[in-house]
Amino acid sequence: MLPIDLIHQARSRIGSHLPRTPLVSSSTLTRELGVRVSLKLECLQKTGSFKPRGAFNKLLSLSADEQQRGVVAVSGGNHAQGVAYAASQLGLRAVLCMPRTTPANYLEATRSYGAEIRLTDDIHAAFALAETLRQAGMTLVHPFDDPLVAAGQGTIGLEIVEDAPDVTHVFISIGGGALLAGVATALHGLRPGVQVIGVETEGADAMARALAAGRIVELPAITSIARTLGAPRVSAFTLEHAQKLAPEVVVVSDREAVAALVFLLERAKILTEPAASCVLAAARRVAQRFQPGDHVVLLLCGGNVAVKDLCGWLAL
Repeated sequence: MLPIDLIHQARSRIGSHLPRTPLVSSSTLTRELGVRVSLKLECLQKTGSFKPRGAFNKLLSLSADEQQRGVVAVSGGNHAQGVAYAASQLGLRAVLCMPRTTPANYLEATRSYGAEIRLTDDIHAAFALAETLRQAGMTLVHPFDDPLVAAGQGTIGLEIVEDAPDVTHVFISIGGGALLAGVATALHGLRPGVQVIGVETEGADAMARALAAGRIVELPAITSIARTLGAPRVSAFTLEHAQKLAPEVVVVSDREAVAALVFLLERAKILTEPAASCVLAAARRVAQRFQPGDHVVLLLCGGNVAVKDLCGWLAL
């Protein structure tokens, strides 16, 4: 299990490189859900998601020799931008192995940070290429199966407890599970009574299936529009953290995630991606469980969405 000391170390390491994101109250959602609701705006982090936290912590932990040889990562979304941005700020070479189906806005943003992109036929080929580059001497920055990456993401949990010491529930999106593992570790370490609820979308529910089966389950395909939740499987590392710290995962539909996205945009003036807005959909699903005096925090993990995609989702 991830030690909370590793998360505190991560905050000291990355603090001068990334801003602290705000936690704001939502009177509209407080009225709707019947309890105090706050939004952790990680969608306002550099690159538009939480990913640079883990990337910076990993890259800053490398030896001088490892930094000189550069890093490689696999991603079809936010992890690519996080690694590319961190590498550019630290002057390191970064190679991103990305499927050809990656949306153009993600490719353009990743290139803008100076990373080298290698396009592959699919995500499996991307991992194979990354392994070849790792064997050649580059360091692999895994999107979720790495304690240093998870510790970097866990710094969000420290901020939540400091800004909302009375927090009772935190809803967290799950892709591969490092965000959940890190944040849940920080929350339970500082506030053991906090309920952490994981959230996935139908067609990108690798963690829910793994928890139900008691083992890692590989999805045959990712069918959800929430592409940044699209890990085909979780890892033993992240599954263990979910089992012990957040055994409940709420799975919502794409339609529910889009409805929540539109609500957040129109009422809270916050643009999120479906992988983030799904946490509001999940909170709506279980709102009848909340008790007077509860303080619910929705972790809005990213806001990287193309206008073209957004317009298409409105038809769901």
